[in-house]
Amino acid sequence: MSSAVRSAEALRGRDFLHVRDLTRDELESVLELALEIKAGRYDGAPLAGKHVAMLFQRPSHRTRVSFEVGIGRLGGRWTTLGENDVQLGVRESVGDAARVLDRYVDLVVARLKTQAALDELASAAEVPVINALSEHSHPCQILADLVTLLEVRGSLKGLRLAYIGDGNNICNSLMEAAPLTGLDLVVVNPPGYHPALEGAGIEVTESVERIAGADAVYTDVWASMGQEAERQRRLDDFREYQVNARLMERVPDAVFLHCLPAHRGEEVTDEVIDGPRSVVFQQAENRLYAQMALMALVA
Repeated sequence: MSSAVRSAEALRGRDFLHVRDLTRDELESVLELALEIKAGRYDGAPLAGKHVAMLFQRPSHRTRVSFEVGIGRLGGRWTTLGENDVQLGVRESVGDAARVLDRYVDLVVARLKTQAALDELASAAEVPVINALSEHSHPCQILADLVTLLEVRGSLKGLRLAYIGDGNNICNSLMEAAPLTGLDLVVVNPPGYHPALEGAGIEVTESVERIAGADAVYTDVWASMGQEAERQRRLDDFREYQVNARLMERVPDAVFLHCLPAHRGEEVTDEVIDGPRSVVFQQAENRLYAQMALMALVA
């Protein structure tokens, strides 16, 4: 048994809805185990004989594939259910659906439209529930981001990370991760798009100039799923916040991160996302290892 597994026994059977659900030591254990799995130093099969329900109310590429592959590699099996299969809150209440799933599966991975529905599901279910994305939080993505930063920078403590873009679920989860990891986080948004969360020691600003000294620059789409009606207004409001070559010249030592999918030509240009400082596909790969580590510790 690896040291990461031994030190995170307290995670067994717990929900993971937000990054803040973890202590500093527990988060470090998840990241350590993810790196062990990626390096081929972990041969456990903690999901052997177990079944995972995957609930998706939103389209998914990286999340669905990485979870399904990860479940299989950990020895488990899964059932993936789309929005029309369960119809949470329509055909039956969220609570009833959770109580039914309890009788069939050992773990639920849920990508739901609202945090409220996710919270209700987790409250009613006796098996662990993992948040695979809500409109408020995207904690599994941030686990992969932290793994990536560890790989390319060696340490998280004191690392200056500049997030430029909407104060969305990615931004919220990064703000929860910063105090647990020692990241120096600066959040840069146009007026009206600041995050709802507040974090001690986290700078929230409208000035792109505040990215100076950043070790990493992170952005996300300007209009997420469900915000299509706001698209043109958001394009106008965010126009000066594009991550392009000129902006990256301000931080010559910074790597570039993006959770994907990217709207090329909007929040980021081709020359940045395809450039030598981009680690976005390394991030995408690390979704697999971060989620495998998480499932190994909670299931």
